[in-house]
Amino acid sequence: MRYSELKKKEVIGIKDCTRLGHVCDLEIDVCKGCISKIIVPGKCGYWGWLKGDAMLEIPFCCIKQIGPDLILVDI
Repeated sequence: MRYSELKKKEVIGIKDCTRLGHVCDLEIDVCKGCISKIIVPGKCGYWGWLKGDAMLEIPFCCIKQIGPDLILVDI
């Protein structure tokens, strides 16, 4: 799967069915040659401009399933 396909998918938390956002970046382990984390923009404050640049880093081991348009995570 390409990064351009991955960033179009919405990330959903399976514990409480919350929408976490879309993948905006990846962290890659260069030694192993695999993805170690996906990064999703965090929740913003009032109208998106009070909290700043909070990012949610989700370890790749927390991904339970990658579907055609969703990524299910257990965090």
